[in-house]
Parts: sequence; structure tokens; C-alpha cells
Amino acid sequence: MQSTVLVITLVLMIAVALPFVKAVRSAGADGAPGNAEPRRNKLIWALVAAGVVITVASLREWPHAIAAGDDVVQVNATGGQWYWEIDTPEIPVGRTVVFNLHTKDVNHGFGVVNSSGRLLFQTQAMPGYVNKVQYVFDEPGDYRVLCLEFCGVAHHDMIDEFTVVAN
Repeated sequence: MQSTVLVITLVLMIAVALPFVKAVRSAGADGAPGNAEPRRNKLIWALVAAGVVITVASLREWPHAIAAGDDVVQVNATGGQWYWEIDTPEIPVGRTVVFNLHTKDVNHGFGVVNSSGRLLFQTQAMPGYVNKVQYVFDEPGDYRVLCLEFCGVAHHDMIDEFTVVAN
């Protein structure tokens, strides 16, 4: 996935750079505009229009939209030095789960790991703000919540658990 994103990024960077190169070359070797000025102005306005379209398209909510509806399980988790409060101890397997995260004191990193210790997802819990992250658990079992942001002397003890159960 990362190599695909890299290739797409490089191609788009070249696509954006080419009109600039063309506009600079149209000025001529001595820098005098000559007959190329109207063409250069059109290129510059085309670049501005393309920039606006790309900016608007990239600011859409997708792919970061959070699911909503009756079939979504909402789990509220609050971080504090040095504990987690999770209001839903059992989560059904195969359902979309939205974790609503906040903290009472300092920043905490909410990381969920499976029974083999693999990090499935993480996000920040910040004072005065609710971060949301969604996930679909495809295997039942016990999952651990770790703090991934150093938050003080007992940071290493900031661990909690919840269980994903079969329907």
C-alpha cells in the first residue's frame, strides 16, 4: 500500500510541476515575455484552478468518515493518569465499533492489541476533545488497551481489556 501511495504522489508531483516548467520556458531565454505572455497567463490560471479543485477534493471526509447508525456499537473510553475507563466490556464480533476517546488530564495514546500482541489501531486521547476511531473485530477473544503516549511515572501500568464475543 505504501509503495502505491508513493508512486501516486510522485506522478501527481510531476503533473503539477510540468505546467510550471512550461510557463517558465515560455518566457524565453532572455526573460522577455514577447508573444508568450497570454499563453503563460492561461497556464497560471489553469494551475490556480487545478489547485482549487485538488484542494477541495482532498478535503472531503472520505476516507476518514466515521460510521453512524443503529448497527454501530459506540464505546466510550476515558483516559486518566494511569487508567482507562471503558464503558463496554463486551463487543460483538463482526460489527462496526466506534471508539469515542477523551481524557481527563493529559494526552494518552489509545492502542488496541490482539492476543498475539499485534497493534490493530491507535489514536490519541486529548483533553477537551473527543477523538473517534472505528474498527471491525473479526475474531472473538480478549483485547488489551495500552497507553502509547508517555503520560507519567505509572505509564507502563495503564492497561485495560475488553472482550470481543461471538454473536
